[in-house]
Parts: sequence; C-alpha cells; structure tokens
Amino acid sequence: MKISEIFKNKTPISFEIFPPKGDLSVETLRDTLSSLKKLNPDFISVTYSAGGTGNSAKTVELASVVKNEFGIESMAHLTCINSDRQTVRKVVSDIKNAGIENVLALRGDIIEGNEPTDFKTAADLIEEIKDEPLCIGAACYPEGHVACQSVEKDIEYLKVKQDKGASFFVSQLFFENRSFYDFIEKTKRAGITVPITAGIMPMLSKSQVSRMIFMCGASLPSEIIRILNKYENDEISLKKAGIEYAASQARDLISNGVDGVHLYTMNKPEIASGIMERIK
Repeated sequence: MKISEIFKNKTPISFEIFPPKGDLSVETLRDTLSSLKKLNPDFISVTYSAGGTGNSAKTVELASVVKNEFGIESMAHLTCINSDRQTVRKVVSDIKNAGIENVLALRGDIIEGNEPTDFKTAADLIEEIKDEPLCIGAACYPEGHVACQSVEKDIEYLKVKQDKGASFFVSQLFFENRSFYDFIEKTKRAGITVPITAGIMPMLSKSQVSRMIFMCGASLPSEIIRILNKYENDEISLKKAGIEYAASQARDLISNGVDGVHLYTMNKPEIASGIMERIK
C-alpha cells in the first residue's frame, strides 16, 4: 500500500530502522522486526547507511523483509548526491522488483572529495522518479536545515519538492513541540498541502543529544537540559526519562491533530515499546 493512502485513513504511527552495519547480515535484525511487529506500526522506513555511503542493497533487502516477511508496509530511503542517474535508476528498479511501493527521496550527505554529478538536491531526485509507480516522501526540517539560511527559505524549497511530486513529508527530530506547530503554520501559509509526520527521537545519552544538535540543528528546551544534567551519570534513569519525554511529545502531538508520528527507534524495540505503551 502507498503511504499516501495510509494518511487518508488514519493518523499513522511509524518507525525508522537502519540496515545492519559492516559484515552483519539482515538476518541479525529479524528479532528486532519480530518485536516491532507486535507494536503494530503503520509503516517502517529503512535508512541508507550513515553518510549515504553504504550498499543500497541492504536497504532494499531489509525493506523487502519488512514488507514481504513481516507484513508491515515499508519505505526505502533513497539518496542521490553521490550517485549518477544510472545508479539511481538501478536502485529504483531493485526497489520495484522487491515489491516496495514507497521511497523517501533524500539528497544525502556529500562525501568529501566527491562532486555531485546528475543530482544536486532531493528535488532533482523527485523530478527523476516522479513518473515511477512509487509513492514519494521527502524530508522536512521544523527548525530549518543546518545548511539553509532560514526556516522560511527551507519551506520555499519544501514547496518545490511538493510541486515536483512529494506526497508527504517526514520531519527531522525536534525536542520542542511548539517549534513543530509553528513550522506547520508556516507550511500551510506557503501552500504545503500534503501530510507532514512528526519525527521523534528519544534521548538516551548526553553525547547522543550533542551529536543530534550538531547534525540536525535541533534546539534544546530547558526541561531537556535539566534531565540531561540530572541523569548524565545514570544511564538507566536517563533512558527512562528520555522515553517518558518522547512519549509526552507524541501524546501532545496526537492530541493536537498532527498528521502522523514517526519514531526513530535506533533499532531498539524496547524504546519503541516504551513509547507506545505510554502513548496508549
């Protein structure tokens, strides 16, 4: 099923997982998927490896396992900045042959020393694949992309992605719901009409949060700072507090009528389970 159809019928709660790294096989994630299936996600997205440098075959293979073995709708991430048109077309063919109907079209991280060839932006990728029988999602950034000069300019580019064929957007993580609500209001004024699902990642450590701030530009509300200071030397308590905070974010988002909630699970079913229990 195309994810755009899921949005028409409900407020989906979805998960993100990443392929096994190094020499690990997809087999290593079957236990993870068994646990996630019990939580009844509406779809699961599967990333490329960090930096977009990994083998896309693992992404496609895992997305196929999610859909064809576990019966959960899947979405394969597809990056373009380090690929030429022929390579992208090959991956798209693999995706379709695996029975996957949904892709998340992303620019990806530029590899140092590599110059972009056929694609410079996610919009270029969307333009390339818009006539394929695929439902195309794209990323959005409630506080603006770190490389963009303003949220407003970022939203202008979001409209370009919508106009080229994006059927929905998945947001980057954020820790303050008000920033997401403000973002949604701005997107409506800019003519964004497709669903936008809110990306939530629970904090597990101070180093993880610091890394996310650097990579994503997410701001920290005072409550998060207090939690990090209180539990920075107590991993178990910090993990519990992180799950509680993420669940409170999700409950508030759902009660305020967001289009969907997307949980960054970090391949840890206990995190997804903890949040889902608290949402219910």
